[in-house]
Amino acid sequence: MTPDNNSPQAVLELENLTKLYKNGRGAEDISFALAPGEVLGLLGPNGSGKTTTMKAIAGLVQITHGRARVCGIDVSEHHEEAMKHTGCLIEAPALYEHMTAYQNIKLAARFYDSIDEARIDEVLVMVEMEKYKKDKVASFSMGMRQRIGMALALLSKPELLILDEPANGLDIEGMIYVREVVRKSAEEGAAVLISSHLAHEIEQCATKAAIIYGGKLLCVESMDAILASSPSLEDFFLAQVSKTRQSE
Repeated sequence: MTPDNNSPQAVLELENLTKLYKNGRGAEDISFALAPGEVLGLLGPNGSGKTTTMKAIAGLVQITHGRARVCGIDVSEHHEEAMKHTGCLIEAPALYEHMTAYQNIKLAARFYDSIDEARIDEVLVMVEMEKYKKDKVASFSMGMRQRIGMALALLSKPELLILDEPANGLDIEGMIYVREVVRKSAEEGAAVLISSHLAHEIEQCATKAAIIYGGKLLCVESMDAILASSPSLEDFFLAQVSKTRQSE
């Protein structure tokens, strides 16, 4: 599968991106492009390669072969420059337990040139954690930690927002909040890559979906096209997986 990666509009371009671990698992030959305002939902079961793909994009694991570019910048060759355009929440957020919510975000702000205290307060409001800003992270629930992780991802107003299973640990209101953050980020021009093993969550917020299974990308389709051909994204996913199994 070869995406139209020559578009000057692409915020994220993956070209046969592969990361394989010693046990042979990982993600292999992943290719797609993501433009400003698009939300791509990476859908697959646990262990299908979603997090590996995201870690490779973020430079958290070394790419075996292939390329990842953010705003035209090769992630492997110019990692720091590429990450200036990227906000990530991958797996559990790395937080300092003994520090407050505000202190954790302020510490992260030091890595950027133009983040002031007003922006820190702004993201705390965005994730509905402003009233807990002086509380230590050690006292936070999993959902509260996830919200602080979201604040860290949004802090720099990134052009590419990567969210790995962001609804983990959140209640129904929290999941609705995640959808709203994704929608607003896209409306403001960000390209959003979001993963989930829950088809309904992807269907609710994505403009297109990428089906990943067994470390392989099965297809990338617009959500409109998917729902025109199938009753739901879940049905579409099951049909794609069934075709793959039959061809093995």
